[in-house]
Amino acid sequence: MFSKRVASIELSGIRKIFDMAQGDAINLGLGEPDFQPPPEALEAIREAVEKGYNKYGPSKGFPQLREALAEKFTKYADISADNVLVTVGATEGMLATLLSVINPGDEVLYPDPGFVLYKPHTIISGGKPVDYPILQENDFVPSQEDLENRITKKTKAIIVNYPNNPTGGVLDDSHLKMIVDLAEDNDLLIISDEVYFNITYENKPKTFLGKYEKVIFINSFSKEFAMTGWRLGYLIAPKEYIEQIGKIHYYTVACPQSPIEYAALVALEKSHYYSLMMVEKFRKRRDLIYELLNKMDGVNPNLPKGAFYIFPRIELDADPMDIVKDTVKNGVLCTPGEAFGTAGKKHIRFSYAASEDDIIKGMKIFDSVLDKYR
Repeated sequence: MFSKRVASIELSGIRKIFDMAQGDAINLGLGEPDFQPPPEALEAIREAVEKGYNKYGPSKGFPQLREALAEKFTKYADISADNVLVTVGATEGMLATLLSVINPGDEVLYPDPGFVLYKPHTIISGGKPVDYPILQENDFVPSQEDLENRITKKTKAIIVNYPNNPTGGVLDDSHLKMIVDLAEDNDLLIISDEVYFNITYENKPKTFLGKYEKVIFINSFSKEFAMTGWRLGYLIAPKEYIEQIGKIHYYTVACPQSPIEYAALVALEKSHYYSLMMVEKFRKRRDLIYELLNKMDGVNPNLPKGAFYIFPRIELDADPMDIVKDTVKNGVLCTPGEAFGTAGKKHIRFSYAASEDDIIKGMKIFDSVLDKYR
């Protein structure tokens, strides 16, 4: 009745856990900023609708928006509007990319733990997903040995995601160079999911843009401008990739949403301050949740360097999945690490895209739940 393709993928385990939650639960689970979009963007979307930006637009996105995005990233690489494709969220950009470059049997390396869509997107595209570990003891970056051991003649691409969801890890220069060197030596495509590009705390963001010819950079407006529900993303890649990915994009969604593009352009031009404000608030919340977790017996937290997640290892004789279920039943949403891959099995993900009061209350409840397992 249904295709083998759809039968081979499952819905994310995250949703199954969230279905257990009460309506008034403290949300330390979902990965989205707890802010409204910038006021300039809110005003712009109203203006766009009133001005008549309610029709189909150019398939690759408004030329003005593509030019603004190219200008934003031109300090990292020699790019123009021809290197930019505006997509319906970064998710569509990832799937369109894989559908454009993967043939049946091609292998795609992806991080474990990692964002939940990498594996199913690879399967949908006809490829074979091959995970590589990113572990807490290695600051959640891959080792050269682990990557080399997984590269075969069938390997076509490697997906990287920094700043990382679910771990909060970031890449340093040496690991970025290591990945680029491996890609060059093995003629691999680097698909770099950088939707948390602007959310780093100690150092400036690192990017694969400009480091290697075969890079597809994926980003969105969701995290930078708190526009998760507006579903607008973009790719930056060599022109020949944009042309081919653009075919899948056209026959899937036709074009991005015109009023959203209008507002996104205004945000790029006028709302940089807003993104900086969010990062400063996230930094304070990160320090708070790390301090609270670090005081708990049986919990070994990492200090996140980017994004807005913390991914502590649970060092108790207990299944973290049971702890998550109990925590959710007690009114705090969080996510089992195994939802992001087998390497996350001993971990729990908390999002600190929540108020400081909610973080304090949520951690108090979590600590009381842990008493049952200590």
